[in-house]
Amino acid sequence: MSNKLKIEWFSNVRADILAGIVVALALIPEAIGFSIIAGVDPMVGLYASFCMAVVIAFVGGRPGMISAATGAMALVLAGLVKDYGIQYMLAATILTGIIQIVLGVLRIGQLVKFIPRSVMIGFVNSLAILIFSAQLPSFSGESWPMYAMVAGGLAIIYLFPKVTKAIPSPLVAIIVISLIAIYTGSGVKTIGDMGSITNTLPHFFLPDIALNLETLRIIFPYALSLALVGLIESLLTAQIVDEMTDTTSNKNAECRGQGIANIVNGFFGGMAGCAMIGQSVINTKSGGRGRLSTFVAGVFLMFLIIVLNKIVIQIPLAALVAVMIMVSISTFDWGSLTRLHKLPKTDAVVMVATVVVVVLTDNLAIGVILGIVLSALFFASKISKVNVTETANTKLQKVEYKVEGQLFFASVTDFVSSFNFKQENITTVDIDLSRAHIWDESGVNAIDKVVLKFHENGMKAQIIGLNESSATLLERVAVFHKSGGLDQKAGH
Repeated sequence: MSNKLKIEWFSNVRADILAGIVVALALIPEAIGFSIIAGVDPMVGLYASFCMAVVIAFVGGRPGMISAATGAMALVLAGLVKDYGIQYMLAATILTGIIQIVLGVLRIGQLVKFIPRSVMIGFVNSLAILIFSAQLPSFSGESWPMYAMVAGGLAIIYLFPKVTKAIPSPLVAIIVISLIAIYTGSGVKTIGDMGSITNTLPHFFLPDIALNLETLRIIFPYALSLALVGLIESLLTAQIVDEMTDTTSNKNAECRGQGIANIVNGFFGGMAGCAMIGQSVINTKSGGRGRLSTFVAGVFLMFLIIVLNKIVIQIPLAALVAVMIMVSISTFDWGSLTRLHKLPKTDAVVMVATVVVVVLTDNLAIGVILGIVLSALFFASKISKVNVTETANTKLQKVEYKVEGQLFFASVTDFVSSFNFKQENITTVDIDLSRAHIWDESGVNAIDKVVLKFHENGMKAQIIGLNESSATLLERVAVFHKSGGLDQKAGH
């Protein structure tokens, strides 16, 4: 057995097993709830959570991260299930996996490094808000025992670690609150009230659909959306778990692992899934670090459904609501509120915009994509500022322009407008680019335009101070220095 295998699977056995048990309990109401959103039987979400967790434990790139049925994926699937039925949903899930494997092979996981910190914090904070708000319906129509049990559960979660950290406090809270609910006959809502849970194992079968282009036309748009949403959530969650555990992970392997898990999902009656930040935080906070915790979460989930079915349906939602409230509190970056006024305004806008859009749309992917686009626009705006200073020498009939900044598509308009193309008694123009860099064809085209405009007005312009890469690009693309180039009109 390799050293890496030992570390990832057996370096934290007791804590991983206990953490996996806590996660399995927390997965049940989530999986049932997401199944309802997608419009499928509760067992579809439970099977998906089992398959995802077990498979990703072996093939994922981030040990200790939990993958299962998720709300974002359920929202995408809802329309497909409504219009075409569950068989098409299973086919779309398999195609989702194939697309994710292809993206993993293309090393799409490396793109996570382009996600700014402000977007990451916005993602985390919005998710904390969504997790908390998702618990509120559980209080609807409930009497004081529900509130008392949630409060009691939170008290146990936060106070029990002062007694001992050998057993995860969320697990203790679930057991204690469940025993109180069962033996007092409180009548609070239970897991069994959310939907029917049957004690049957998932089995292999092929989706009952026609294998033709029409089917592909139907499922491909859904599969592509699922693949992208799933990878965005999974890669961001992996990044967050990396920071929480001060470790690194293989993002491209995670992409491929998500794909393999979703293919297995589709063949075993599950809906498409991805990484779950809530359950991943529970796992991490409960001491889970290795692949064993993810594997135990999946296996124990099935054990609960198959063997302890009658006990599971008696677990009060209050106990699990307490755990999820703890997750939302610990997930939220409270320090970001005090830092907000100290941040650059653009970073603050990106963070707030990400949170607002995610909360309003209930879709993490939309908020994250918007945050990335805003960050890119703000960055382009910041570096597009070009400073051009003019120094004239009338005796030599010469003028020199010193350029500072980056020449690319967003800066060329300001660059060109900085020159005075109509000057009397000037025959020579030096354009010093020693403090500038040309990045793209737009930058080269701007140089062409400036040189040609000076030529049209009877002045000879020369470019000096180019760095090596800018000179190479100018030599390859520019027109003005080629034979007959100066005879062209500026702008062509």
